[in-house]
Amino acid sequence: MAVLVEGISVVVRAHAIVEHYAGGWKAFRADCPNDTLCADGTLVRVGFMDPRDAKQFVERLTQKGLAYVQDGEAVDLVLADQQRGLSAPCKWAELGRLPAPGHTSASVAACRMAGTEEDALMTPDGWTYTDSLSARFGSTETDSTAERLEFLRQENGADVYRDTETGEEVFVGRTPPDSDA
Repeated sequence: MAVLVEGISVVVRAHAIVEHYAGGWKAFRADCPNDTLCADGTLVRVGFMDPRDAKQFVERLTQKGLAYVQDGEAVDLVLADQQRGLSAPCKWAELGRLPAPGHTSASVAACRMAGTEEDALMTPDGWTYTDSLSARFGSTETDSTAERLEFLRQENGADVYRDTETGEEVFVGRTPPDSDA
């Protein structure tokens, strides 16, 4: 099986959560800052739209006993970027594309244990391709995008920007600050 990768996903080896995470699986679930968790039995994924939020979550995971990168290689977890791939060399996970559930002509980024062949995809509860980041994801050069976006406000857990070229509002989902860190 595989887990969905959208935006920036933190992918964790399930057995590392059980063996090393303070409080185990129950504490890990409680520490997830949003509703994007999905798991396939070997990998667990939590997604973010803003790299700052993903970094904050990784820091929390390492504080609770998981190892991110040692000697230049992913240990218990790795960041998987929907557009750029894995953040570090990783022997235990591979990133690719799988058919989008319910859509024969669309595909989504997915991560699975290295060496496995199964292509069943696990997604967060309530996820549909039609309403997904994968269906809406636009790709532009980061520098040009940053120059075009004007911050407007925060609203319902999202940073809201105005694209100065199109006038459209752009929403970037955020997670609340970590109150325990």
